[in-house]
Amino acid sequence: MRRSTSGRNTLTTVQITLPDQLAQEAQRAGLLAPARWEKWLRDQLRERQVDELFSALDRMAGVDEPAEMSPENVARDIAAMRAERRLKSAR
Repeated sequence: MRRSTSGRNTLTTVQITLPDQLAQEAQRAGLLAPARWEKWLRDQLRERQVDELFSALDRMAGVDEPAEMSPENVARDIAAMRAERRLKSAR
């Protein structure tokens, strides 16, 4: 990946390796345009967030009766969830 600055925006260049025939077909179909990739990546990220939300809701539904939580427990759980998200996004 390579970063560059364009006005206020910082841009990152990502290089992918594809078989020649696939790359040529994708190029002809307009699938390699930066705007197309940006939309696809944003859609994928949004879908992942929705999946995580439903997963959390499923876990919550599996709890018989929620226990009262102290502010410290809430902060600990939030920190753990954020750490889990960082790990998932790094994959």
